[in-house]
Amino acid sequence: MSAIKWIGGILGWSMGGFIGGILGFGFGSLLENAMSGQYAHQDNNANTRRSTYDRRTATQPGDFGVSLLLLSAAVMKSDQRILKSELDYVKKFFLNQFGQAKAEEYIRMLRELLKKEYDVRAVCVQIRQYMDHASRLQLMHYLFGLALSDGQAPDTEINLIRNIAQWLGISSVDLDSIQAMFIKTNESAYKILEITPDASDEALKSAYKRMALKYHPDRVSHLGEDVQKAANEKFKEVNQAYESIKKSRGLR
Repeated sequence: MSAIKWIGGILGWSMGGFIGGILGFGFGSLLENAMSGQYAHQDNNANTRRSTYDRRTATQPGDFGVSLLLLSAAVMKSDQRILKSELDYVKKFFLNQFGQAKAEEYIRMLRELLKKEYDVRAVCVQIRQYMDHASRLQLMHYLFGLALSDGQAPDTEINLIRNIAQWLGISSVDLDSIQAMFIKTNESAYKILEITPDASDEALKSAYKRMALKYHPDRVSHLGEDVQKAANEKFKEVNQAYESIKKSRGLR
């Protein structure tokens, strides 16, 4: 193991806690361009670099990728078994997002994380501090897709995802909306639009407009084209839910 990687990990930890450590360790030698300069500053003043890190308002693709890596490993381990369908799901995302070479490095990092124990709540608290809300919603959408990659999700994984949502500052209403996109019930369409079946037609229209804005793919365009494409799945679910309710009510 290169000493440079370990130095990068130590520096990353001092600047950004656990996630900073992963970033410093992994991106220092593998994905040095992914963070758009977070660790590329030549300024030797650590406080200056930390201040730059804290002031960022837009989540970068590298931020999202590493957060995804950490949370994916936690969810995959939660039921004490690692499924091939889960590994394939993660591989597909990173391959589409970063290309073959970087995806392979990400997966190597994932395999190491699957062997480690770490405080998921502490990781989530840190993610919440620097990641915008739209990106956190996309993380939750991804995690539900991961949990259901083989067609069913054990309660241990769903319960952990719900805990992760709470630690990330995602409301129960937001979470129920995303979960309803994957786990269908008679009220899924209403849950997706964050309303109840007794909502008026006017409330239905308002809810649709609100949700269309919340889940519009442009809100995560800063994370890259493939994340934006994935976000389009949520947008389609909102449209389908609205059309389904309109049809059931005889609305045009």
